[in-house]
Amino acid sequence: MISLADLQARIEQGALSPEAAIGQSLEAIDAQEKTIGAFVRHDAKARAQDAGPLRGIAVGIKDIIDTAGFPTEMGAAIYRGHQPRADAPVVMALKQAGATIVGKTTTTAFAANDPTATLNPHNHAHTPGGSSSGSAAAVAAGMIPLALGTQTGGSVIRPASFCGVAAIKPSYRLLPTVGVKCFSWTLDTVGLFGAGVRDVALGLAAMTRRPELVVPSEVAAPRIGVVTQAFAGAPELSGAEALQKAARAAERAGATVRELAMPEVIAEAWRIHPVVQEFEAHQSFAWEYGQNYDAMPPLLRGRLDESKGGTPAEYDAAMDVTLRARQALAAIFGEVDVLLTLSAPGAAPNGLASTGDPRYNRLWTLMGVPCVNVPTLIAEGGLPVGVTVIAGFGSDAKALAAASFVEDALTK
Repeated sequence: MISLADLQARIEQGALSPEAAIGQSLEAIDAQEKTIGAFVRHDAKARAQDAGPLRGIAVGIKDIIDTAGFPTEMGAAIYRGHQPRADAPVVMALKQAGATIVGKTTTTAFAANDPTATLNPHNHAHTPGGSSSGSAAAVAAGMIPLALGTQTGGSVIRPASFCGVAAIKPSYRLLPTVGVKCFSWTLDTVGLFGAGVRDVALGLAAMTRRPELVVPSEVAAPRIGVVTQAFAGAPELSGAEALQKAARAAERAGATVRELAMPEVIAEAWRIHPVVQEFEAHQSFAWEYGQNYDAMPPLLRGRLDESKGGTPAEYDAAMDVTLRARQALAAIFGEVDVLLTLSAPGAAPNGLASTGDPRYNRLWTLMGVPCVNVPTLIAEGGLPVGVTVIAGFGSDAKALAAASFVEDALTK
């Protein structure tokens, strides 16, 4: 993989020109893309900018995010050839930081369940995850050092785990979702993929102009609470092994590690996530579902068919649970610095018909807290498995620093 931190250091030292750095990514795309299929389209003549902290950094943008230079088709026939007039604010933030947008990465249709043809770079018989499949796979295959994705259930953290890359789903609304196709306005969050935790931290810091997000060279040992999410069911062997391995490594490196039980309202929040998601989805897709029913992607259409009986009263009750669960979770962060939990049930499932199960991600998306995937082990078939480090709402710097601590501990 291409490390953003390494590229940035070499460019600043004058050992590599921004143009040569972009050229490396374009060559890698040329070599890998026909096999992996991570891009909807890319610009083989993309040029580097000459200023900004992300000059020389090639970035892929998930194809539900508006770009003035590329169509935004959302993986859906309804929007084939759709060309926005403007870049979404998150795309402009990258450009203003000096990055080069080299292409649009694949997304499941409307960032829902209908899979893409993208392959997992580690094992082509297995899914790369969804819905940000192309962004995760492009970074994992060493094509680009940074990519944008989105998460409504588990669509940043899960593909990052399956593809063996670092990723952050930041605190809700740290990155604006204006110009991003809406699924659920309470849940939708823009996130980043990179080779390592420090790489995504540098990308997020540059985009947001928040230097405090950069991981310091020395990270204090955190207090870690391990959460197994029993309410979400038992993980596969590789998922459980990854969580145990990360917890043991962090403890050996000096962290205080203990298992935490979650209050019942947290479990209830996990259960009502779909109520919030589907009620808002019916409003977000009112035109597509109502006026273009036959052209809707079949798995998403089926979900909307099944959930069209949802009522405002059920939604309001779910939002009440959400508020109480967020308050309970905030209190837990008075006892520990971060939580450590599962990124996925296990390694990427075999086949491309499913993008995997987001059941270990969806609670944290509803809670709006920052989540960082840390690649942890390689399971059978060469398939990566990660773990998630979570901090309190707004504590993205703490989440990144603790995730970097765990990442470093795993290498010792």
